[in-house]
Amino acid sequence: MEAFEEEVERTVAFLRAGKTILYPTDTIWGIGCDATNSKACEKVYEIKQRPSGKSLIILVDTAERLQDYVVDLPVIAFDLIKAAKSPLSIVYKEGKNLAKNISNDKSVCIRVVRHDFCKEVIRRLGHPITSTSANLSGQPPALTYNDITEEVKRSVDYTVQLYHDVMEKPKSSTIIKLNDDNTFQILRQ
Repeated sequence: MEAFEEEVERTVAFLRAGKTILYPTDTIWGIGCDATNSKACEKVYEIKQRPSGKSLIILVDTAERLQDYVVDLPVIAFDLIKAAKSPLSIVYKEGKNLAKNISNDKSVCIRVVRHDFCKEVIRRLGHPITSTSANLSGQPPALTYNDITEEVKRSVDYTVQLYHDVMEKPKSSTIIKLNDDNTFQILRQ
């Protein structure tokens, strides 16, 4: 448990300093930063060589935190999150209190993370973090730590030193978009 605590503290310190991290999530390894820091988000786009028009997924530690980052949070979101058997990212019509460059429009895609390490980092940071697959834009996502290219590993400011050899069932999250009438569309399954 001591290694877990130390790693959480170290990771939070990098995030507070506006740095980027390479870290395990409840889906696949990701590149992240403090989702309220525009300069850090800009660096994530640079690392991925990703067009700034492509949105970043945001991770929060609890469903209750959604109200801090979503304008007009639909009540159905809580039911969908609770019912989801696997990681679910939801696109909401409008975000708030986040870096302006995480999305090219007002919408925001947020996932309530289930990974203990991520939850604790977000809780202690006090802000959500970005999550985008640990690969260059257009390349296949790195499902495990060993799949991540040396170029990506060298590009981030810090790599979490846990879970490098953990192989569960890595898979990107399902992404849905909520509509005004409480229906939704599946964007990625």
